[in-house]
Amino acid sequence: MTLSIRNLRLSFGKTEILRGIDLDLEMGDCLALVGESGAGKSTLGLSVMGLSRGSASGEICFKGRSLFGISAEEFRELRGAEMAMVFQNVEDALDPVQRIADQIAEAIKVHSSSTRARDASRLAVRHLSNVGLNKDKAGMYPHQLSGGEKQRALIAMALVNDPDLLILDEPTASLDALTKADIIELLRSAIVGRMCMVITHDLSLAASLAERMAVLYAGRIMEMGRTEEILKGPRHPYTRGLIRSYPAMDATKDLQGILGQMVHGLPGCPFHQRCTQRIDICSLEVPKQTEKEGRIIACHRGGIVPLLEIKALSLTLDCYPVLRDLNISLCEGETVALVGESGSGKTSLSKAIMGLYEPDRGAVILEGRRVEKRDSAFYSRVQMIFQNPRESVSHRMNVLNAVIEPLLVQKKGSHEQRLQRAKKVLSMVELPIDDDFLKRYPHQLSGGEVQRVAIARALALGPKLLIADEPTSALDPSVQAKILKLLMNLQDRMGLAILFITHDIALARKISDRMAVMQSGRIVEEGATNQLLSHPSHPYTRRLVDCASGRYDGGNGDIILDRDVAELIAEPGDQSALEKYC
Repeated sequence: MTLSIRNLRLSFGKTEILRGIDLDLEMGDCLALVGESGAGKSTLGLSVMGLSRGSASGEICFKGRSLFGISAEEFRELRGAEMAMVFQNVEDALDPVQRIADQIAEAIKVHSSSTRARDASRLAVRHLSNVGLNKDKAGMYPHQLSGGEKQRALIAMALVNDPDLLILDEPTASLDALTKADIIELLRSAIVGRMCMVITHDLSLAASLAERMAVLYAGRIMEMGRTEEILKGPRHPYTRGLIRSYPAMDATKDLQGILGQMVHGLPGCPFHQRCTQRIDICSLEVPKQTEKEGRIIACHRGGIVPLLEIKALSLTLDCYPVLRDLNISLCEGETVALVGESGSGKTSLSKAIMGLYEPDRGAVILEGRRVEKRDSAFYSRVQMIFQNPRESVSHRMNVLNAVIEPLLVQKKGSHEQRLQRAKKVLSMVELPIDDDFLKRYPHQLSGGEVQRVAIARALALGPKLLIADEPTSALDPSVQAKILKLLMNLQDRMGLAILFITHDIALARKISDRMAVMQSGRIVEEGATNQLLSHPSHPYTRRLVDCASGRYDGGNGDIILDRDVAELIAEPGDQSALEKYC
């Protein structure tokens, strides 16, 4: 290995910033380090460069030579010659009282023979030209250059002595989209044949430059593997949270964040306070890194937990096959939209999961165990929000009694504990908890309020899975938006898995991580929502997407408009306008 890092630990005072980092880089490798601010990314880069002032232990070997214990003079010989770093803050990295070309020339003189040093000024101008800065720009001072031009100057300075290791710390931060694209193209050619470490919070930059990615959190690597595979299928809850937080052009689901803040020095898994699938051991022991199929994961539960699995489920009602060998899975904290026209079997599947229908064959597996009966333990983990809240919430019960009823049925807690739990879940769904509201009956509430009461009732037992059957179909758009935002916020806070049943493709697009398309009791297509909607492969899916876009396939490939739309854009008998519109 040309760069090998083993059990690297680094502390500032009593705070441990890096907590046992293991990494390897060979010539031609490019590794992206991603994570929130404070994760330790820049500190790791500075440690390799010998610029960190913290107390370090472990091992860093560069080309077979240990960097621990070497003198400051030996490190100066390495920096700029065999290893170089493009720093994050361009304003601090460039000397404000020297011309750009002179700063590049100085880097050449420090690490070159006398012959090359005498030619340093000409070489400096040539290297600046290679990164897109002409001779006039080379003679300017840093304050006379734009942000993108300063970044190019720093890249030229890092490359001028042809180092084997290049560390890029947020090389495109604060740049506009066009300048960023230019810098990325420049870096793509610059990193060829070198070891490269890209430190960034920009996932698109990581995808553009790095074949591998390491996800850092509070000084530990939580997940590492091929960049493309991690971005398409994250396996650690923290990685998934990062990806959900990133605004990507091809994303469909609304942005979601990660609740809480990073805290250094916690015992156990550093992410456990913010993790929605934590168990007792997570707060006690540091998870070991395990490797499977080329992916390294540091999680006591092996990564994101499969919560619900439906295997080969078939259901017949009144001699008619409603579900046919159906397979679907749902992970902790994930939303899967189940879409399809009326009669495709969506609601029948939800009722089969809940035990309201008895399947002919197949299995329902919850948290790794086959469900044999729907007992109180099952309903503590799985709850359903029905389509019509006024039918699912008894008109004989006031708000308080409706929310408390599940706790009474399962004999959970004392009267005071039930009351506090009811108030807590009502607050979670943003409803009042004063006596006047608690005593109201469903007919005294708006449709949105009744639906929130139904959600609060479903949350009373603290489930991990919500089955939402058209929960907003009867609501006006503004209330619908609030309910959907509420469900997504609850997912962030509680790690809820949501099976969202809908015929509304546009709605599914905004809330789901994955989408499963049902037709005649079968799932005909399934995948990440953005990919499935962008490139539907099944003819039925294409028809659904076309319908959601205001057009549909009439069976012969023609696009057919609604009659009212056609009349608005064309006079009777005038086909030219209609054809032009199509």
